[in-house]
Amino acid sequence: MFLAMSSLIQQNQSSRKPTFGMKGNTVLFFLCALFILQESRAAQAAGNNNGVYIVYMGAADSRNGSLRDDHVQLMNSVLKRKENTLVHTYKHGFSGFAATMSEEDARSIAQKPGVVSVFPDTLLELHTTRSWDFLKYQTAVEIDSQPKSDSEPSSPGSDTIIGILDTGIWPESESFSDKDMGPIPSRWKGECMEANDFSTSNCNRKLIGARFYNQSDITFSKLHTPRDTIGHGTHVASTAAGSTVASASYYGLAAGTAKSGSPSSRIAVYRVCSWNGCRGSSILAAFDDAIKDGVDVLSLSLGAPSVLEIGLESDPIAIGSFHAVDHGIIVVCSAGNDGPTSGSAVNVAPWILTVAASTIDRDFQSNVVLGENKVIKGEGINFSPLEKSAVYPLIYAKSAKKSGANEVEARNCDPDSMDGDLIKGKIVICNNDDGSGYSVRDKIDVVKAFGAIGIAVIDDTLNAVASTYGAFPATVISSKDAAEIFSYLNSTGKPVATILATVSMTKYKPAPAVAYFSSRGPSYYTRNLLKPDISAPGVDILAAWIANDTSEAPKGKEPPLFNVLSGTSMACPHVSGIAASVKARNPTWSPSAIRSAIMTSATQTNNLKAPITTDSGSVATPYDYGAGEVTTSEPLQPGLVYETSTIDYLNYLCYSGRSTSAIVGIVKTVPDGFACPKDSNSDYISNINYPSIAISKFTGKDNKNISRTVTNVAGDGESVYTVSVDAPGGVNVKVIPEKLQFTKNNEKLSYQVVFSSPSATQLKEDVFGSITWSNGKYKVRSPFVLSSKSSDG
Repeated sequence: MFLAMSSLIQQNQSSRKPTFGMKGNTVLFFLCALFILQESRAAQAAGNNNGVYIVYMGAADSRNGSLRDDHVQLMNSVLKRKENTLVHTYKHGFSGFAATMSEEDARSIAQKPGVVSVFPDTLLELHTTRSWDFLKYQTAVEIDSQPKSDSEPSSPGSDTIIGILDTGIWPESESFSDKDMGPIPSRWKGECMEANDFSTSNCNRKLIGARFYNQSDITFSKLHTPRDTIGHGTHVASTAAGSTVASASYYGLAAGTAKSGSPSSRIAVYRVCSWNGCRGSSILAAFDDAIKDGVDVLSLSLGAPSVLEIGLESDPIAIGSFHAVDHGIIVVCSAGNDGPTSGSAVNVAPWILTVAASTIDRDFQSNVVLGENKVIKGEGINFSPLEKSAVYPLIYAKSAKKSGANEVEARNCDPDSMDGDLIKGKIVICNNDDGSGYSVRDKIDVVKAFGAIGIAVIDDTLNAVASTYGAFPATVISSKDAAEIFSYLNSTGKPVATILATVSMTKYKPAPAVAYFSSRGPSYYTRNLLKPDISAPGVDILAAWIANDTSEAPKGKEPPLFNVLSGTSMACPHVSGIAASVKARNPTWSPSAIRSAIMTSATQTNNLKAPITTDSGSVATPYDYGAGEVTTSEPLQPGLVYETSTIDYLNYLCYSGRSTSAIVGIVKTVPDGFACPKDSNSDYISNINYPSIAISKFTGKDNKNISRTVTNVAGDGESVYTVSVDAPGGVNVKVIPEKLQFTKNNEKLSYQVVFSSPSATQLKEDVFGSITWSNGKYKVRSPFVLSSKSSDG
């Protein structure tokens, strides 16, 4: 939730520190430009330059919960120094520890046998109802069997456990009621940790686990608790698996029944984030505990800033999720909120299901009414006390420029740029185009201080997402509509207007559209793997909130029990809930089978039956939304699935430049005879058995041959699937064979795809298409992308 959290997270930029990793016998140095861990309090007290480093040692001991001997020896050697302190130990899903140490110690430890990598403890960011109804109506295929509703207590979904790594939870919320739920699954091994404001009684048959992780740079005891003091984690958890709550709303807006993706699933929360972000060492500790606890799905609405382009050996989410998937847990992560910049998606490892954000068919409108009764559409959430008639003086901020001030700053309502006497008692029109970094809220503060009674901000990006402004009449309008306001201002000597209180509009079209903030592909790590994987609702999502947040309450109102937020943070739990439902329906499926079911059943059309677009109106591509918009029922019965095996993931590491010796210690069980191909290179990544296809260096001179294997999971035994191809102009796509004839359930069949260019000319831009297998009942679609650029280009 970058949008909702950006003002809360104060990023600390300390001196750059290297990452030390073992790649064969070579030490790798990854220089992190931002968000590297500050010196720990213990180190600061000692007056040295120590910081927290994570020592990653690969697979855990095969004995459950036992430390590897080399792990113990190495940890003891570090702790011999009095200034070094242990922060976390990892022993369940993988092996390693986090401790304060000097950079020199970190360099030395990186060379020790059994060490995969050593890297600084990075600070990651949070990526910050109607959405489920909208997804249901987007469903195109009717599932023929009639499984019990996932909302029924007796549904097998009640034994599915979703782990949420976030800011904690507000357990008293009605969204976490365990009414009518059955006993906690006997396989659950987690715990409900106690704190000053959290007891074991706060857990129940819905919220079955709650953990928190102390951070070395946080001294506030109130943060040492599973209780959510921010709201983000509560919102995310209720979106993924909250109980159904009738009559939910945000002060009457978005009124209706609050639903989740898997209402009968259990929730386990792992508080890894606080007001200043999410520590990598805590994230790894949560992964380690979650693997031991027995969760089925892990949901992470957080990640590194895209500017870091963090490597696999130093990415706590990539490391933790690798081992979670190796233990049968599907990991769903947000793609980030750094869009629409190309290559900004994060959490791009192939074992992660990466989620982009899209809009739903609900719009929060706060319109401007001019003196001629002309209505200008505005976007925002406010509880304006103004009259509905246009009776309030209206002024363009540029016209209130203070003597000697810069005109650009004045029209943007920047501080110290306007004459307050000209602003007082008026509605102010402000631009938002000078790149000053002042937010809409900053502009509100400026004009309020002068006594303004309302503000309309011109911004073609922000008017696609409704922000909350409380009781102050504030709205965001488009530049196109602003032209009408300027025309009116120039046509009258006494312009007047009003700003209407927000109303929520449903059945808004077109929807979905890819949100402007949603991070985009291609993957910064390799162009031979398509990311993001899928999109889901992430704009103006109503979900549970902490009950003591007076900052969100209009004057005279109690704090809200539900709140409206936007971000890929909100999209991620939608997919996590669907993944839990698929797992409940198909308990023996692997994480990759579940991912495949979700991706290959996605839709690419909106509620106008036209192609999904971006916020700017251009047709969306797989770089924007992956396979498309997630659906709710099709993933339960996808027909065929692409299973990505451990060998695929190990080969991915080989193709990414890791040696066999560096890889064998990472997984708990290395297949007999495994070795990296001698000619490993990043081009081969295209051939791991993924539900999408991405190819780099497509020059048109040579054919590109790609192979895939699908598994028949339809349950109807004999079945024949026929292929159809949607190919871009200038590219020939041939699938061999064109038919797949299955004779039994769970049978695997392979096919090849040959990409060629009839004119042997190089692509001027990346192009997209799809391959779809159908037996008349199921459609199994895989998007593809071809690029002439190199894999890391």
